[in-house]
Amino acid sequence: MLHDRVLVRTDIPEGERRSSGGIVIPATAAVGRRLAWAEVVAVGQNVRTVEVGDRVLYDPEDRAEVEVRGVAYVLMRERDLHAVAAERLEGAEDSTGLYL
Repeated sequence: MLHDRVLVRTDIPEGERRSSGGIVIPATAAVGRRLAWAEVVAVGQNVRTVEVGDRVLYDPEDRAEVEVRGVAYVLMRERDLHAVAAERLEGAEDSTGLYL
């Protein structure tokens, strides 16, 4: 990984989704702008706020997909991340484990 790039693996495959009530939402359903969670699998040497293993919130519309050994990943700049959920933050006093 170079510079400020972050490589992530998405949590949910695209296509049908299931609501919390169990309703199946087809892939063709129009949904407003929705952010998605992913797990960081690699970071560039200039990345300062995330580490491998962190979960990050990003906009799926602003992404560049790449396939490595048959697995699809998303490549983005660190500045395109909206939030980070990291276990290293959960132990801190008055911390939710999330930072924006």
